[in-house]
Amino acid sequence: MKLTVVGCSGSFPSADSPCSSYLVEADGYRIVLDLGNGALGALQKYTGLYDVDAVLLSHLHADHCVDLCAYWVARNYRAEGCPELLPVYGPTGTAERLARAYDMPENPGMKEVFEFRTLTPGAFLLGPFRVEVARVNHPVDAFAFRVEHDGRSLVYSGDTGESAELVELARDTDLFLCEAAYIDGRDTYRAVHLNGREAGEHATAAGARRLVLTHIPPWTDAEHNRRDARAAYAGPVDLARPGAVYEI
Repeated sequence: MKLTVVGCSGSFPSADSPCSSYLVEADGYRIVLDLGNGALGALQKYTGLYDVDAVLLSHLHADHCVDLCAYWVARNYRAEGCPELLPVYGPTGTAERLARAYDMPENPGMKEVFEFRTLTPGAFLLGPFRVEVARVNHPVDAFAFRVEHDGRSLVYSGDTGESAELVELARDTDLFLCEAAYIDGRDTYRAVHLNGREAGEHATAAGARRLVLTHIPPWTDAEHNRRDARAAYAGPVDLARPGAVYEI
């Protein structure tokens, strides 16, 4: 299983990175986890526009989903004709949210290009992967994902504050891709995002084998958060970087 970081900036694109988007591949099957601002352009560095097999959206904030609007254009107006429906998994109301974002009628909206499937906590099979979904702690309906293949796993937190459900989802995972948007002591809002220390604490509680910090906004010192995570977690800690590849 291969993970490629397409974009990892939190809240808005940085000068160096699009917002959240991650490509997961195994056995020729390709899943995109989130498609935030600017991610569709960067995605084309790593796979063809029409080679994606499914998209999973953790939640419906723009920095995680809005480039589905651009992807609709790329698929709907392809010179050779629109490809077959692409499965898009997201929270309740995903189809309507994207139609509003593009200022089109909600029916049919984007349903002639994407096959929208509603996420609920639980597990399902997707190509060669087993995907487990857990609801996490964010002001809107939000989910984290555990993707398993051939005895290996990665967990993506999406956006969340402190979450016991996330710890359970990440239990013994090989790679924990965890948001760390806040700085400990500076950002005091609860149930929105994690800071570096909290990301490290979640990784320790879960027994994760590797921690990769992501969704760090341009105004947050990523190295500060990595130091805080390392103080709370004994395993390897990386900062997500656009183009970084992890073989799991």
